[in-house]
Amino acid sequence: MPVEIERKFLLANDDWRASADAGVAIRQGYLAGSEKSSVRVRIAGEQANLNIKSATLGVTRQEYEYPIPLADAHAMLDGLADGPLIEKTRYHVQHEGHTWEIDVFAGDNQDLVVAEIELAREDEPFARPPWLGEEVSGDPRYYNVCLVKHPYKDW
Repeated sequence: MPVEIERKFLLANDDWRASADAGVAIRQGYLAGSEKSSVRVRIAGEQANLNIKSATLGVTRQEYEYPIPLADAHAMLDGLADGPLIEKTRYHVQHEGHTWEIDVFAGDNQDLVVAEIELAREDEPFARPPWLGEEVSGDPRYYNVCLVKHPYKDW
């Protein structure tokens, strides 16, 4: 069973930008959601995926992801997804053997910036970059599926 182990953090400052890649624009929306799972369509650059993820709170969740045609993804986001869509730019930063994903949100979630790290196991050690702030892995407000219904601008 595919599993994602991911921890989320706020950022203490913008120093991460000095080591970041060029970033990729992401547009995503949710087609369905329940107490057990969510179904998401994501376009990242010129790649599109359908993603099914368990709705459990915490750092470990089941996750299934499949590539889909880009035109289909645009049609699904424009005609089937709950709004507003999630818009963000994702940057990658290497730090002491791990890749950090930094999401800079736009639209209704403007000014929200979240760092994520995927781990092989929940207790895997990792070096905390100096720009890393408070951990928010256990706070559902920071999950993308929650940001659709409760955008950052309304907090």
